Amino acid sequence: MAQPRVALLGAVLESNRFAPPAQKSDFTSLTWLAGADLMDEARSATPKLATEFAAFVRAMDATGHWTPVPCLLAASHPAGPVREAVIDEIVATCEEMLRAAGPVDAVYICNHGAMVAEHDHDPDGLLMARVRDVVGKGVPIIATLDLHANISQRMVDACDLIVGYRTNPHVDQIERGEEAAFSLRRILATGIRPKVAHIKLPLVPASVTLLSAEHPYGTLIDHGQRRQAEYRSEIINVSVFGNFLFSDTPDNGLSIVVTARDDAQCAKALAIELADMAWSLRTDFVRQLTSLSDAVAIATGHERTPVIFSDAGDNPGGGGSGLTTELLAALCKADVNDCLYGAFCDPELAHEAHKIGVGNRFRARFNRSCDRAVPWAKWDKPFEADAEVLALHDGNVVGEKGMTAGRKLTLGPSAALRIGGITVVVISDRTQTADPVFFHVFGLDIAAARTVVVKSRGHFRAGFSGWFTPDQVYEVDTAGLTSPVHDRWPFAHLPRPNYPMDAHTEWSANPPR
Repeated sequence: MAQPRVALLGAVLESNRFAPPAQKSDFTSLTWLAGADLMDEARSATPKLATEFAAFVRAMDATGHWTPVPCLLAASHPAGPVREAVIDEIVATCEEMLRAAGPVDAVYICNHGAMVAEHDHDPDGLLMARVRDVVGKGVPIIATLDLHANISQRMVDACDLIVGYRTNPHVDQIERGEEAAFSLRRILATGIRPKVAHIKLPLVPASVTLLSAEHPYGTLIDHGQRRQAEYRSEIINVSVFGNFLFSDTPDNGLSIVVTARDDAQCAKALAIELADMAWSLRTDFVRQLTSLSDAVAIATGHERTPVIFSDAGDNPGGGGSGLTTELLAALCKADVNDCLYGAFCDPELAHEAHKIGVGNRFRARFNRSCDRAVPWAKWDKPFEADAEVLALHDGNVVGEKGMTAGRKLTLGPSAALRIGGITVVVISDRTQTADPVFFHVFGLDIAAARTVVVKSRGHFRAGFSGWFTPDQVYEVDTAGLTSPVHDRWPFAHLPRPNYPMDAHTEWSANPPR
């Protein structure tokens, strides 16, 4: 096919069932691009949109002639269930633009895969199914998804190939976007229609156990990649999706998705092999956190190497508010020194610091206007302390390392405040601190700190690996919207029984007849 017409679209949202609903403003503040504007941003030097989307476009550009048919790409920071009207608009817009464009030869969908709507547990599957209805059965649909996706059968049935991230922290989005493009080129050139096998396990691990460089998740992913290589050209892709616990949907659970060129039985056999392996490792998908008291003891210790703490209960990358002060208050009370803490999403405090000016002191009040009557804000307790404004910034930066390397970030008016021996970064856009640029933009020296605290669950590991080895990383058991302790949450939709919530859960990929 000399110059295929490829439609491009997507809706990127990781939904935390317990967080504030995702409004249209949550998308327009990050990504809401259509038509030529979408292509211009994807081809820019430092695109702000999803990295895999830009990588797909660049790979298609590099591998031959094609005609992009850009529809709508909408993306929000992790939040709660998307409003019904918002997802309806996204789906309708994509449908209308697809129909208006006329026949296409293929579709690329860039989603996260763990989106929840007010009225639908599976809006990702809804979008994919609607796209399939528009383009028909004969048009290949390729999708890229985050490895925290909650895979539904509706997604699998709508797509010819689903490409999941293989790394957590996520540092392979470029490779996965390229893989999707290269695979599409092969599908179009050979005319094959891939066969997809999907197995979901009643295994619902928390994200803290889903690190791809560690056992058991890394062991499972690595085994899948070795087996794919052994199958040579027959197996196109092996993706192991860990699920996103906080979505609380009937589609939660670790999923194995294997895609073959044309041998459905081959795909099914490998999926069963990997599913059996995953189930045999189920007890390893449980992780112990560091208590708050132990974290304070570590931070006040003298004979130790520098450490980095994850404020695990308040990860904006999983729907956290970026406003909980429990750990900060404890460290201040203990007079911790040589500590960097980032980043609190408190626009009022950031704007006040800009008015006060560098070098001046004031009474810093965190969460001054927080409505703690709403359920998702009950952990956002007010905190006050005398502070000095060390530095200010407009928040327009480019990521340096890890998952946001080379990507434009818009943090809004931001400030570095000194509170005793702790330097606190305050931003205006709710974003997890996964990149050292959050500190470097203020001239702060990470190497000089004895304790670094980040509001991030796992992605900081890639961004800060140059300073902290795995044995210097501690996940602190703090309260908040992303606390990874299963029994603290009123889950209503997770499939039951499941492990680890139901310790005696039984399952087999080949149940007796």
